[in-house]
Amino acid sequence: MPTTGPHALDPAADVLITPAYLAGPGTDDAIFNTLDSATGWTKVVAFGEDTYYTSPCQRVRIANVVDSHYGGWTFSYAEDPLGVPDWITTFDRDTPREIVAAFTDTLVAGLPNNFADYLSGGEHHTGHTPAAVLSSHQWEAVRSPRPFRMVSPDGHSAYRIRGGWLHEYDELLDPEKSTWRMSAGPDPISTPSWQAYFSRGTPEHLITATALALTDPQPVVRPAFLIPDRHRSLVETQPLRLDQANPRTTAALARSSRTNVMHPVQPPAAAVAPVTPVIASSRRQR
Repeated sequence: MPTTGPHALDPAADVLITPAYLAGPGTDDAIFNTLDSATGWTKVVAFGEDTYYTSPCQRVRIANVVDSHYGGWTFSYAEDPLGVPDWITTFDRDTPREIVAAFTDTLVAGLPNNFADYLSGGEHHTGHTPAAVLSSHQWEAVRSPRPFRMVSPDGHSAYRIRGGWLHEYDELLDPEKSTWRMSAGPDPISTPSWQAYFSRGTPEHLITATALALTDPQPVVRPAFLIPDRHRSLVETQPLRLDQANPRTTAALARSSRTNVMHPVQPPAAAVAPVTPVIASSRRQR
């Protein structure tokens, strides 16, 4: 099917966009569906629109705080539920939600047995690293005095690994100092459109799941008018046929209805999977 220029499309029409990492944020529906359907998780809404989830084991906390510095979604894990987090992952407000959903689904699915299924010998263990996933999609390593990084074939997405020693608490307090970072945009290194930060202790299989979503060649659905202006000349778009419509990706932009009290989230007919934590009033709120 021929590609249609973004400016020639009906602004209100849903379109297929590639690559996904330049498609814009999209809606949070898939993430909320996963978390709301996860057995035993609790949910609380504060200040009308900020949403927090806590896992049944109390080790994982997830926050979607609209007006925080980074916005988006923050996940934290603490082996001691009352202690300092062992790791924190932050997806800023402009990160495509398909990428956040891949992290969330894998987290929620693996948490009940402490990720054993994803570790060596587990049924979901692949042995793949994030770098191996990116290499398989022809991302190239850039070696220089700067931190090691890999860049997508089109030059518009990057994966950075920080070098040198850094105190673990520093990256827990400041996402910019995180060991791993994914980003995308016309210049993904200097002026990225979005960034995702993974502190040193983040389980590798969760970062790998994110890398798989980052490199997924399948188009994603967005209303044409929501394609970021600075990305319009960099993406390929196609009209969405009726038989391609996906209720999850074309759902209204309005958030799911929420309640202001904490309560166990009961799974509806079909259960979904994965997540991670952030403390509602934590001084580390991103």
